[in-house]
Amino acid sequence: MSEPELLLQLKDQNTRDRAFGTLVSQYSERLYWNIRRTVIDHDDTDDVLQNTFIKIYRNIEAFKGESSLFSWMYRIAINESISFLNSKAKRQGLNNAELQESLVANLHADPYFDGDEASLKLQRAIATLPEKQKTVFNMKYFEALSYQEMSEILDTSIGALKASYHHAVKKIEQFLSED
Repeated sequence: MSEPELLLQLKDQNTRDRAFGTLVSQYSERLYWNIRRTVIDHDDTDDVLQNTFIKIYRNIEAFKGESSLFSWMYRIAINESISFLNSKAKRQGLNNAELQESLVANLHADPYFDGDEASLKLQRAIATLPEKQKTVFNMKYFEALSYQEMSEILDTSIGALKASYHHAVKKIEQFLSED
């Protein structure tokens, strides 16, 4: 089903539930991996994904169509991920950097992580980045989104995104060369 058609059905009370099921099946995997790269832990990712879809369902009427439906959902997923991590860090009495170190350190024990040692090193390097750079790096490197797509999702200028990505790459290169 096309995005405009799906959106029409989502805004119609008679077809909303069925259309939402379609939305979930169409976008779950992409949103899962977006969230997973931020939240790192599989179980936490499932929780954030569920919260993201709840927020999407409750707010679909507010979607104005100024961006693509996926861009809007992606933005919700990013915000939910960041809120979740901030809350988790606060509950555990850690700052965000300490929480990230802890999450990456636990990746080896995660049965859903199938990466090799190089992947683990890359995850450690990404965990050291500030939140904005981490988000931009993940979108560009792992999802191969264009700067235009990223600009729509993050509501940030293309120039700022290019600068964030450049700084992120330099920091990751430095981290990996020191490691």
